[in-house]
Amino acid sequence: MHGKVLLIDPIATNRIVLRVKLAASHYQMTQAASIAEAMQAMAQNVPDLILCATDLPDGDPVRLLRRMRKAGLAGKVPIIALSGCDDDTDRLRLLAGGVDDVMQKPINDALLLARTRSIIRAYATASEWTLREGTSRALGFAEAATAFAPDQAVRIIARDMERAEPWATALRNRLSAKITFARPATAVADLEPGRAPDALLLLVEPHEGPQMLQLLATVRSQASTRHCAILAVLGSDNMTLGAQMLDMGANDMMRNTRSADEMALRLQALLNRKRVTDALRDTVKSGIEAAVIDPLTGLHNRRYAMPHLARIAERAARTGKPYAVMVADMDHFKRINDTMGHAAGDAVLVETARRLRENLRAVDLVARIGGEEFLIVLPGAGLSNARKAAKRLCSIIEATPFDVPEHTTQVNATMSIGMTVVDPVRGTKTAEPHTPEALLDRADKALYGAKSEGRNRVTLGRPAA
Repeated sequence: MHGKVLLIDPIATNRIVLRVKLAASHYQMTQAASIAEAMQAMAQNVPDLILCATDLPDGDPVRLLRRMRKAGLAGKVPIIALSGCDDDTDRLRLLAGGVDDVMQKPINDALLLARTRSIIRAYATASEWTLREGTSRALGFAEAATAFAPDQAVRIIARDMERAEPWATALRNRLSAKITFARPATAVADLEPGRAPDALLLLVEPHEGPQMLQLLATVRSQASTRHCAILAVLGSDNMTLGAQMLDMGANDMMRNTRSADEMALRLQALLNRKRVTDALRDTVKSGIEAAVIDPLTGLHNRRYAMPHLARIAERAARTGKPYAVMVADMDHFKRINDTMGHAAGDAVLVETARRLRENLRAVDLVARIGGEEFLIVLPGAGLSNARKAAKRLCSIIEATPFDVPEHTTQVNATMSIGMTVVDPVRGTKTAEPHTPEALLDRADKALYGAKSEGRNRVTLGRPAA
């Protein structure tokens, strides 16, 4: 099944006709003749979409929304109102009341199915991000919400400025968003990096269908514009194109004979939804980063480093290229903390991380895996090159004293490195397994050797042949 749809209509014939159309497209259908029956049905099984007639015996879609809000379902289930009369005032009232769309009877079958797919897809995406955000929050990664909301931007896409200007003027009086204009050919190409609009308003003229469909494909395929909200405005005789645009990624559509008030309501709903999903996406991204990044140094942590080391080992086994695994540890670090304070120790660790990162290649891995302990992996490095790199890192740490906060004197520090090298070409069939844990253990034992031999040196462990 593609989704669960609850159909609410007091007329049995209407329910049967719509049930047949949607069931043929593999939707699981539930029916109700009133708001009371609909609430009972939702108590048993929450739908993915509600199709609701506007003339119910015990209310209308706005009344249904109020009942759903009390039951904790408002905002979780989209509602399409099915209206029997073409009345601007009533349509605006329904949209302002929270209904996702108002479709006029008789309803174009292709448009109804496309709108159903579009809305279910949008809510499913939002629900997924909400679920991921909840997981991040449960793990303690979510940051507190901020009351600051940056200004949003709407770009009107039309054949010429003359066509767009009346709508732009009307929207500036109704929305707080910044309104700009572009032609279809340059709508994406002339965007400044990092300055994609929050919403695109496509004013589709007759015979512009192929060009607008191509623009939709471009917008949805590019990372910078992928999450833009899109409202398509078309003529009433072009509903088939409207269905195509919804299936290709348009979030909403309306007829070009409707009012600027309706356009503003639809755009504001899209902008609000985008702001929420952007915030959820950022929270999840921050949570993922928090899970694998050391907050003090900005380096990757052990949780990231060990699986990454496993992938390096697997790739080396396939390609036959060597790699080196090092464990680096600051010498006498406890002395810095005890004599100058933990703030000084933190400053030394941050600067050490910077020096390591800036003196290694982009393909190399450097991670903080303990208090003052770092894991360094050099893919493609044989014994000679790895030894040179390790000695160079020790020299870089020793050569320049460290600045520390609230102290006029600098701190001198050194680093010891234990190292093991894996060379698949020179290996034997009896070689030990190159698991991350085994490699780390060999490098760690070599580090103990460097410490016992006087520190500030590189010690090679038994080669991992």
